Amino acid sequence: MRLYIGAPTLLAALFFQAACARPDPPSVRAASGTAAAAPAPRRETRITGTIEAVHSSKILVPQIYGQGGALTLTAFIANGSHVQQGDLIANFDATQQLDNVRDAQAKFDDLSHQVDQKRAQNHADGEKRISDLQQAQADLAKAELELKKGPILSEIERLKNEQHAAIARLHVDSLKRSGVLRDQADAAALRYLELQRDRQKVTLERYQNNIQSLEIHAPLAGMVAHEMVFRNNSMAHAQEGDQLYRGQPLVSIFDPTEMVVRCTVEEPDDVALSPGSAATVYLDAYPELVLPAHLKSASPVAASALGSPIKTFIALFRLDRTDPHILPDLSAAVVIRHDSPSAAGGAE
Repeated sequence: MRLYIGAPTLLAALFFQAACARPDPPSVRAASGTAAAAPAPRRETRITGTIEAVHSSKILVPQIYGQGGALTLTAFIANGSHVQQGDLIANFDATQQLDNVRDAQAKFDDLSHQVDQKRAQNHADGEKRISDLQQAQADLAKAELELKKGPILSEIERLKNEQHAAIARLHVDSLKRSGVLRDQADAAALRYLELQRDRQKVTLERYQNNIQSLEIHAPLAGMVAHEMVFRNNSMAHAQEGDQLYRGQPLVSIFDPTEMVVRCTVEEPDDVALSPGSAATVYLDAYPELVLPAHLKSASPVAASALGSPIKTFIALFRLDRTDPHILPDLSAAVVIRHDSPSAAGGAE
């Protein structure tokens, strides 16, 4: 006899069989108590700063004597050039200064001739006054000699001789007094001309120094970096033919072999600094460039901004090696790695 089973009954049987065949849950093994301890983490102190050169010099448009005004740049070294001490950096037009030197030289020569002429005239006038005084003294001596003839002369002649002697005596006294005053007046006039000559000589030397100042030479060996100046209603590097004003920054010269990173360190990070602390420097402009450095010096005094409870101080990190990409004023990050005390305490 055959037994026929309906479709609903067959589906229920299959479901019951699948439920009974469900696998057992996986067993969890206890971890071994001898597992190796994880290494203690290391803490980093990150400080930001800027690149500076140990030896550097900023050159300005020269301050020269005379009336103000723009100076024309006639020669200028290329940006990024390497120079030695004494090399020519820039040159300015000296046409006006040469004209000033020529005029000042002419005035100086004229005043020098006037001084020589006045000195000779004073000498001649002094000799003439001496001669006049000697003549007056001779006349006085003659008049006094005539007075000795009084007993043998008439009364009228005697009175005449006395009058002549008195006049001669007054003349000698007058010449002596006037001679001293005239000598002083001549010396004062000569000194006045000498002062004018010396003042003109100073002016001449200043104009001559102006010509030398218009030639700028490198004060040290290193690399040249052009400064930004205001030209054509914008900030740009100076070029030959530009009109520049005195005191404007022109170029900076720095020694690329010795560079440091100037950082502002917060006081809580002071524990990460010790003499000679090693660090790693990363440049924001060149992320792939990594340079070793060490702590060179740190300011012993910390200061805080108004209203800020955290004080900061300045620290200098010296780069142990250089790279052609390193330039002053580049922003950099200094990373100091050291063991974390909190992590060490947790490991115990």
